Amino acid sequence: MSSESIAERIARIRATLPPTVRLIAVSKYVSAVEMRAAYNAGIRDFGESRVQDAEAKKAELQDLDDITWHLIGHLQSNKARKAVQIFDFIHSCDSLKIAHKLDLLGKELSCQPRVFIQVKLWPDPQKHGWEMGQLLADLPELDRCGSLRIEGLMVIPPLGLDSGKTLALFEQARELAGTIASQKWSRISMQHLSMGMSEDYPLAVQAGATFVRLGQILFGDV
Repeated sequence: MSSESIAERIARIRATLPPTVRLIAVSKYVSAVEMRAAYNAGIRDFGESRVQDAEAKKAELQDLDDITWHLIGHLQSNKARKAVQIFDFIHSCDSLKIAHKLDLLGKELSCQPRVFIQVKLWPDPQKHGWEMGQLLADLPELDRCGSLRIEGLMVIPPLGLDSGKTLALFEQARELAGTIASQKWSRISMQHLSMGMSEDYPLAVQAGATFVRLGQILFGDV
């Protein structure tokens, strides 16, 4: 795919997004060359699912020093140190174990990892994340993670939902964020909602997303 066609896609999608929504280009299946084309079209936020892939691409694009790197895939404990060093945002903090690991690394590395709590609001064996009841029970422990900057929720809908159910799920995530924010935690902010992908991002925007994660609709079939 040419850089022009990537630029055209990006321009078309940007025209549909309000200024309150930040566009993450999901680059996990594309090369650094295609990422550079997206950068030249104005993209500054890139989402990767694998720590090692992001490390390699970041090295190839090191001259583009204003890129913001987002981890959007499941994070294994043994990759957490490298993730903290590479990524500006970790959207997939999906368990108390990972939160504690990131908090410890923040202390060791003298940094404050910026994370989203990944939630699984509806049953889905293929997704990671907190179920609502467990998350509400774990909030006091999360609030004691003094090195973390918990900035919101991340949601991935189960496959196969129709548009009505998808919108309902996104709205439920917004309501949960509001419930959490109303409790006035010290370390937990709910200023962001990371939700919406290529096939459902308009519904996520309608429900209040502040980050959308788009791949195929920007880069095409790869």
